Formats: sequence, structure tokens, C-alpha cells
Amino acid sequence: MQNPPGETFARGPWHELPTSFGSLLRPRIDAIASDMVEAIRDEVPAYRRPLDSSMGRDLVDSVCRAMRQFAELTEAPESAQDHHVRHFRHLGRVEFLNGRTTDGLQAAFRVGARVGSRRYAEIARTASLPTEIVLPLHEAVLTHINALSNEAVRGFVAAQARAEGEVQRSRRALAQALLEQPRGTPREPLEALAARARWPLPRRVACLVVRDAAGSRFTVPGLGGEVLALSRGADLVMVLPEPGDGGPAGIEDVRSAVRGCTAALGPAVAPRDAWVSLVCVRLALNHHRDTGAPDGGLLIVGDRLADVHLLGGAHIGRLLADRALGALDGLPAGRAARLAETLDALLMSWGRSAPEVAQALGIHPQTARKRLRRLDALFDGRLADPDFRFAALLALRTRALGK
Repeated sequence: MQNPPGETFARGPWHELPTSFGSLLRPRIDAIASDMVEAIRDEVPAYRRPLDSSMGRDLVDSVCRAMRQFAELTEAPESAQDHHVRHFRHLGRVEFLNGRTTDGLQAAFRVGARVGSRRYAEIARTASLPTEIVLPLHEAVLTHINALSNEAVRGFVAAQARAEGEVQRSRRALAQALLEQPRGTPREPLEALAARARWPLPRRVACLVVRDAAGSRFTVPGLGGEVLALSRGADLVMVLPEPGDGGPAGIEDVRSAVRGCTAALGPAVAPRDAWVSLVCVRLALNHHRDTGAPDGGLLIVGDRLADVHLLGGAHIGRLLADRALGALDGLPAGRAARLAETLDALLMSWGRSAPEVAQALGIHPQTARKRLRRLDALFDGRLADPDFRFAALLALRTRALGK
């Protein structure tokens, strides 16, 4: 754990320096600052900006401020120097906001320390101060620069953490906006939300839901931080950019990431329709046994959209089945099942012929003919009606999904 700056300065080597050094340094601050700034701009590429720029003015001000503080410390090592500490923390925040790094920041401090140490020693020799003070003077420079560098890094890290927190909050807001079904009320454009979240909107997105995984973290190879994630109840909901559509994450990458979990990947849609992908996923997971998805596996919902659509209106599908297939309900269960199977084969065939039905069911053509005649009688000739055939096919599929 690092000491607070005041304690570092109070316990530092300034007690071994003559208090007169401060008065010797002050008249030379501008000249030494010029040398320091020139060396920093020459050796640290990030600071090669014009001196009349914002960065150039900050650099000159910080160098002069550091030397004034050094002079004050030689005169009163116990002084808290809080105003200087606040400045260098602010400097670190500015460096982060301007896109620079702590590497460049610390390199600038090192260059300044080297130039300062040499020029301070020259001042001591010119003033005929005892040679014994050279070592404590050098130590004081290093201690001082290290303390200021630490404060600048603290400011940089604090600004970075704050920015990352704001990005994460913006990403949660973006995910909520993507997954919320429009209700007719105006909302902020997705592009503006995405810009604040630093998440470029892809052409298409897909929702991935992992059952009973709220609060967990899943890494999809090739995506990293490009996944938006929210916990919804016990589930973890993720928005993936263009999975399986030329995007960075393929279906197998997603499957590998959720191995051992019950999960479903929705169809890829335009970002404004992400909520539709989520609706499809939830329907599929709520009926995952009906759609044939095993526990502990990934269900690709896009391959089963017709089933999901029917399951979404299952209560209406039951009414449809009662009306369209009601003629079978009064028959013995075995006979009704055989006729329903035959009707399904007929509706799925191209030519609606007895041989074609017989081949699909693996029965004799004569048996198929008998069943077809029975169906024609039960449904009173409606087998030729396209509307009836469509309704009957939907009803049969809905009943099959509900078994």
C-alpha cells in the first residue's frame, strides 16, 4: 500500500537539504522547465504537440508546478501540498480523456526527473553548497517525481474506471432498448444509444438465451466485448452481432460457449427487431421438449420458426384442430390415429394419390385407397378445398407439437 503524498513528502529526503535551495531554484524554474519540456517532446512521441496547443500548455504548466512544489518542500517538508496533488490527479484524468496512455505519462515523468536531477545538481554546485547534498538531492527528485507520477496514474485509472462504468451502463441501456417491444411511444434512436455504448450497430443481431444462467459470463470466441448481456429472471439474455451470417462468431462457436447448458439462439434480424428474436427464443425454450431441443444443448430457433409460430398461438391452434379435425374425434382412438396419419401424408404429398400416400406410410396401396375414401366421406368432400387442406395441415402439426 502506497503512503499518502503528504506522508511521503514529510518522510522524504528534503530534511537533508538546505532550506535555501528553494530560493535558489525559484528564479531558474522557467529556464529549467523549458529544458524539461524540450526533452519530453523530443523523447516521448505522444507529447510532440505545439506548445500553444491545449496539451502543450498543460505540459508546461505541470512541469512548472512540479518544480514550484519541489522548492516549497525544501522549505517546509511537512506541508500537505494538497493543491498540487489534485492537479496531478486531474492531469491523469485529462490524459485518459485525450486517448493517451499511462506509459507515455510515466515516460514523461522519467525524462523530467532526469533533466531536473542534473539541473538541480548544477544549481547546488554553482551556489557552492556542500557536495554531501548531491545524493539526497537526487533521491528527493526521484521521490518527488514518483509521488506525482503515482497521483497522475491514480487520476488516469479513476477516469478509466468511470468511463468503463458509463460504457457498461450504456450497453445495458442499449440491450434493454433492443429487447423491448415497441409500444408506440417515441424512444431514443438506437444509433445514439449505440454510439454512447461504443457498440457499432451490426446489420443483423440474434438473441441467445441461456436457461438458469443469470449473472454468469459466457465468452463467445471472436466476439469478446461485442456481446450485450442482461439478466432476465433466472435467464441470461445476450445480443450477438450477426452470428452465423459472416460475422465474427459462427454457430459452432456459440454452441461451444454454452455447452452443457440449455440454451437457444434466435433468428438473425435487423437490430430494431431484436425483440422478435427474443420472443422466438423464449417460445422455443418454453416448449423446448415440443420442438425437440434436448436439455443441455443449443436449440437453433431459426430452423424451427414454423413450429415456434404454431406454439406461440397454441391455444388458437387447439380451437383450429377441434374445428378442422372434429370429424375424427368420434372414432375409436386407433382408427382416428390411422386416419389422421393418412390425412397428414395426403396433405404433404405432391399428387395426392393413393400410391404416393401408401409409399409415405409403408402400407399397401389398396389400404391407402380405403382410408382415403373413408376420409373423403368423413370430411364431406372438403379434401379438395385448399382452405380446408391448409387449416387441416396446421391443425395436424399443432396437435403433433402438443403431444
